[in-house]
Amino acid sequence: QVQLVESGGGLVQPGGSLRLSCAASGSIVSINAMGWYRQAPGKQRELVAAITSGGSTNYADSVKGRFTISRDNAKKTAYLQMNSLKPEDTAVYYCNVDSTYYRSGIYYKGDSWGQGTQVTVSS
Repeated sequence: QVQLVESGGGLVQPGGSLRLSCAASGSIVSINAMGWYRQAPGKQRELVAAITSGGSTNYADSVKGRFTISRDNAKKTAYLQMNSLKPEDTAVYYCNVDSTYYRSGIYYKGDSWGQGTQVTVSS
């Protein structure tokens, strides 16, 4: 199984910055894509940014130029650097990892989700 621990959320003023981290652990054989999603109250969960094992990235149009996703494969950790934050960025941010892992001698491939971290942008 895969466990994900997120950190770095909090309250920040408009224009400020935050850096989220997502550390994966468990019986991981390999990690494919890692991504960040967010869900604001009353809205559906949406993709914010994703990064493949090869380093290719994908961003939501609303965060392009402000957010940067990166990963440290040795540490099995993904990061989301968020700059020029806006009130509309307020949401719970979730880490998602697509990985291959094993349990009881069987290999599995699938998505794992973190518990979420709150990001609030307000003056």
